[in-house]
Amino acid sequence: MFTKRSSGLCLFLIPVLLTSFLISAEPQGALAETKTACFDSSVPITPEEKRIADGAPIPQRILKESRFNRYVDRFEQALCSAPNLQTAEKLVERHSTQLWQTAVDRAQGRRPDLGSLDRYDDRPLYWARLHMTRALRQWKPDFPITGVQRQELLKQLEYASRGITSVQFPKGKGIKRILVSGFDPYRLEQEFRRSNPSGASALQLDRMRIRTEDGSAIIQAVIFPVRWEDFEDGIVEDAFGPHLIQGPHRIDLMMTISQGGPRRMAIEGYAGRWHTGIDNRLESRSGVIPTVSHWPMPNPLPEFIETTLPVQEMIDASTGPWPVLRNDEVCEWLPPDFSDPYSCHDGGPTSGSKARSGGGGSYLSNESQYRSNRLRLGLGAQDLPGGHLHIAELEFYPDDPSIHIDPDFKHHRKVTVDQTVSLVKAAAHAVY
Repeated sequence: MFTKRSSGLCLFLIPVLLTSFLISAEPQGALAETKTACFDSSVPITPEEKRIADGAPIPQRILKESRFNRYVDRFEQALCSAPNLQTAEKLVERHSTQLWQTAVDRAQGRRPDLGSLDRYDDRPLYWARLHMTRALRQWKPDFPITGVQRQELLKQLEYASRGITSVQFPKGKGIKRILVSGFDPYRLEQEFRRSNPSGASALQLDRMRIRTEDGSAIIQAVIFPVRWEDFEDGIVEDAFGPHLIQGPHRIDLMMTISQGGPRRMAIEGYAGRWHTGIDNRLESRSGVIPTVSHWPMPNPLPEFIETTLPVQEMIDASTGPWPVLRNDEVCEWLPPDFSDPYSCHDGGPTSGSKARSGGGGSYLSNESQYRSNRLRLGLGAQDLPGGHLHIAELEFYPDDPSIHIDPDFKHHRKVTVDQTVSLVKAAAHAVY
């Protein structure tokens, strides 16, 4: 019940609130205008970033249904308000880290407020990150910025939004430290609805803690881009390297994971020192996998690296629904002349041969296995379990190309991801 005093106060506040509303409405329009002026759409973007428009309305629907569009909007608004480079560095780190943490929380059921999209969906993170890199590339700050400084901001965004900068393990005995990696969706020029079950698995696994017969196991995860240039710049080595160095935080097992063939789980027996194929930026490679200068490499460089994962224990875990096997197929140039045609067979590499492909082929999945285990050898961790798991390819995309998800596709992805999680757990149980 109002008193005379409160009634008078209300009468006083009405015009104040109305004025405040009108004033606040003005900046909203001004903010939109400033935001538009803050970005230069004529600045070239990558073929991968062009798919935001080329794939419309699929990317926009995925972001809206997951409510990840809000994180893109907040990032763009923050960029437009940055008064200097130091502030920009801080906001890029903050927003990118938040994007990764939110994606993990959403995947693991801790953010039920984030829309109606299936929590096993890795695509909101992918498309949100792509929007953010495009914004950063076309950003016109009010202060001078060099090309090198912009590239450093882009790298900071990539590493933080992929979980690389947030990998942390406790030290001490009685704790098993497991580091795994997945991949972004790829081949989107053929199908804009692509998802990648390895990336979805990484989101399920990150920060997971499980109990084993001889102590707790803590799992951390990262997601790699499907881009040659990032690999050549050392993103795989930067992700695994700090955790392979001898010391109280060194990991006890590492596993790279990617999408493979249909309806099977293949533990790749050998990684080969050769890469081929076209990436998400439509760049191609065909040649020997290059080294990186800022991490130690074994000498001589191996043509093939055999898995040290607990293969039999993973097979015996009876995870299902897909069969689990070790794949020892390789393609190689044989001595003494190493001439074409190269030979392919399932018996592992021949002594003295040169690699043409490993069990996982010669694309970035094979390269993630080769690079991470080459570094493991370079850092003297020969006995540490490491290798690659190719998981079942996603099938059953809806027949209608305008529909990005339906129950059959959702179920297929879920059972594949759940089995992947079970296989990582089986490997963790096998580590002593």
